[in-house]
Amino acid sequence: MELRNMTSENLLFLDAEWTSKEQVIEQLVDALYNNGNLEAKEPFIQAVLEREQLSPTGMEAGLAIPHGKSKAVKKAAFAVAKLKKPISTWESLDPSNQVELVFLLAIPDTEAGSTHLKLLSELSTRLMNPDYLKRLYDAKDRSSLLQALNTVEKKEEKMAAVEGPRKKVLAITACAAGIAHTYMSAEALEKAGRELGVEVIVEKQGANGLEDKHTQALISEADAVIFATDIAPKGMERFNGLPYVRTRVAEPLRHAKDMITRVLEKPDGIVKEAEDASTGNEEKKGFFSEMAAAILTGISYMIPVIVSAGLMIGLAKLGAMPFGLVQEISNPEYATHSNEFFKILHHLDKFGGLIFKFMYPVFGAFVAYALANRPGLVSGFIGGAFAAGLHFTFWGVEGGVASGFLGALVLGLTAGYVSKIANEKIKLGKNFQAMKPMLLIPAISVLSIFFMNFYFVDPVFGALNASLTKIIAGAEDSGALVLSSIIASATAFDLGGPINKAAGAIAIGLAADEIFPLTARVLAIVIPPIGLGLATVIDRYVVGRRVFDADLRVAGNTSLLLGFIAISEGAIPFMLRNPLITIPLNIIGAILGACTAVLLGAVQWYPLPAIWGWPLVENVWAYLIGLAVGAAFIAFSNIFIRFALIKRKERQAK
Repeated sequence: MELRNMTSENLLFLDAEWTSKEQVIEQLVDALYNNGNLEAKEPFIQAVLEREQLSPTGMEAGLAIPHGKSKAVKKAAFAVAKLKKPISTWESLDPSNQVELVFLLAIPDTEAGSTHLKLLSELSTRLMNPDYLKRLYDAKDRSSLLQALNTVEKKEEKMAAVEGPRKKVLAITACAAGIAHTYMSAEALEKAGRELGVEVIVEKQGANGLEDKHTQALISEADAVIFATDIAPKGMERFNGLPYVRTRVAEPLRHAKDMITRVLEKPDGIVKEAEDASTGNEEKKGFFSEMAAAILTGISYMIPVIVSAGLMIGLAKLGAMPFGLVQEISNPEYATHSNEFFKILHHLDKFGGLIFKFMYPVFGAFVAYALANRPGLVSGFIGGAFAAGLHFTFWGVEGGVASGFLGALVLGLTAGYVSKIANEKIKLGKNFQAMKPMLLIPAISVLSIFFMNFYFVDPVFGALNASLTKIIAGAEDSGALVLSSIIASATAFDLGGPINKAAGAIAIGLAADEIFPLTARVLAIVIPPIGLGLATVIDRYVVGRRVFDADLRVAGNTSLLLGFIAISEGAIPFMLRNPLITIPLNIIGAILGACTAVLLGAVQWYPLPAIWGWPLVENVWAYLIGLAVGAAFIAFSNIFIRFALIKRKERQAK
């Protein structure tokens, strides 16, 4: 199959009058969809834009290669645009690059090893050839452009002569989509090696799986290894003992020679164990940048837990809705009900709650993993279990206060840093090396987590919870707006955590005694997840660009849906990523929404914050106005603050 068979004249555009990166991508995606290459446009556009967030797809010599991997792609293909006027604002490896020629690669999620993906990787490699690129620029019409795509002249490049034994450098290249940068970086490293007289052999970890995998015999002959990856490379433990350099996948496209020289003369370190090379160049990161990256890793692994838990509970509630059992389905009597369907719904609901219990253990484990790799996993998981309050369950402690997301943050980071420091500082003889990761580091880090939780996390957050409980209880005689504000702020503070539960206990008690309705409480449960979810949907329409990273946009969609069924935990990833922004805005939004609804006369006496509880609200129009006010405040304030931070960062980078 030839390259021109992966495109068509319908996918080629000459002298296109498109003036921005977004417009080019949208037009080429439209062409791929209309040509029958895509099942749907929006998922693929999102995949391409998420890839744009990782590293520049603008290259040099006027070239840009945006690309995305998505289930919406029926079969691998590409579209091409030669622009009438160059785009100077397309983020590129070469800051002076004026993009004139754009290749949009559409990569299916599951077509590894296929001819189509091999051809896309071949295209990426060909585009590194200046002669090939020139022929594409010279094409005057679609027919000649199709012909130029297939015309390639391979020149035999001789290895530069060197004195003494020739050095051998191995490399791994891998990018998120697994096509363009993976193969272009490999080509750049091999070419630079030939010019330097160094034998460079590259393993590509791309959409086709592992290509040209390094054998143990080859590794034993190597002098050094380069990890040029945007994702965690597979099998790094194979390179134990080799000097290494770790960098982003796009770096070799401009500095391949420098990287080869550096890994041979001044490497980042020696691969002692897989964890040593996993974070590469870590010493160059600031403490807070390292911490933020670890939290980001924990969030990315936690999101699927939240999604799956919410989905199970949502299915149970939706299944129970036609029978009027939305709240009752969780009662123990349905565990042995004669109706098998009700029994399944009950256990689905409980199953979702069980999955939620592992949200913080997974978060803590992978925060620690990001800092210390495998030695941090166990203590990080245990720290997250403490944060989820699982120890109270197993120890039979009644009324124990779980530390929630704040505890998970503290304990996950503690586990990571203790494991990392222990791994770096403990030196053992060769015969005892296995004791370090299997015995000493787990023992030290787990014991540290125990004492940290026992003497600091549980007492501090327990005391904080007790203090807030007294404040809320003492506000019973306050005016309606003051009491609503206190209940709403405590409810929105930690989204299902101990302070939220304290507010719930007081609020439900007041409602049970017919002293004060639950209006503020139920609104404060749903306003933060709906507001944050809404923000991820409308940000590009409000400020003209995405202000949330790709993983938070996924979390946002989930948060929005979970908000309507009153599962506030969907918004926790936002709080963990940016607590100083998210928590105050959640509190203010909840107060505004609750007080607006109360002022307008909304009254809800039942603990039913989900959408199916709305018909039970007196003056539901006032309730919905309050919900809209609170959610809109959270959405727009998050968008504008994050946009301002992005713009400031961009100004500082200039």
